[in-house]
Amino acid sequence: MATVSYIVANLIEQKPFIEDALARGIINYAALAEELLPEIELQMKKKLHASAVMMALRRLAEKLPKRISVPAAKFHESDITIKSDLFEITAANSPTSVKAVQKMYGLVNISKGDFITVTQGLYEITIIANKRYKNSILKILTGEKITKSIDHLSSLTIRISEKAVEEVGLFYVITKALAWENIPITEIVSTFTEQTYVLKEEFVSQAFYAVKRTLESNK
Repeated sequence: MATVSYIVANLIEQKPFIEDALARGIINYAALAEELLPEIELQMKKKLHASAVMMALRRLAEKLPKRISVPAAKFHESDITIKSDLFEITAANSPTSVKAVQKMYGLVNISKGDFITVTQGLYEITIIANKRYKNSILKILTGEKITKSIDHLSSLTIRISEKAVEEVGLFYVITKALAWENIPITEIVSTFTEQTYVLKEEFVSQAFYAVKRTLESNK
């Protein structure tokens, strides 16, 4: 039969934010124990005291820092750039999709600040670009199978030094900061010294301040 400690560990593993709060020592054990008690009783098929769950939580918390702690990346000489009024199109890969992409790059003027990024996976290709190029790109994709189109996007690009690239937890630090603010990420695109997070426009301001705070606290 599974023990209280085993069930508690499994339940907490499914709740990453609670797991993180436990590791940081900022959670109310009594309140969490009462929250988990019904599910634990259901699995064990017997009544329990909340104190037994509290004890299991305390023991688990002592182990968590060693198990889940990720060294915070140091963002040396980083800056943030925002691009707004973007759109995204995803199409199925095809023999003609590569040629189509080449034509797209001929549309934009990177030197004047135009934005385009193309990610090709095993089965699909995703294009993110300025909204003003949407009709032209759709025309280029005539005959291709469009699987998804998303408007009203913005990008938040973090430029980092080559030194920072060697840091452990580079993506984790930023995605965690956005997740804590309940900000959904539409896409993540990266190059050697750039991380670009594509978000719905309504979240970009909130995301900027969340990332800015994170960068400042990890320099």
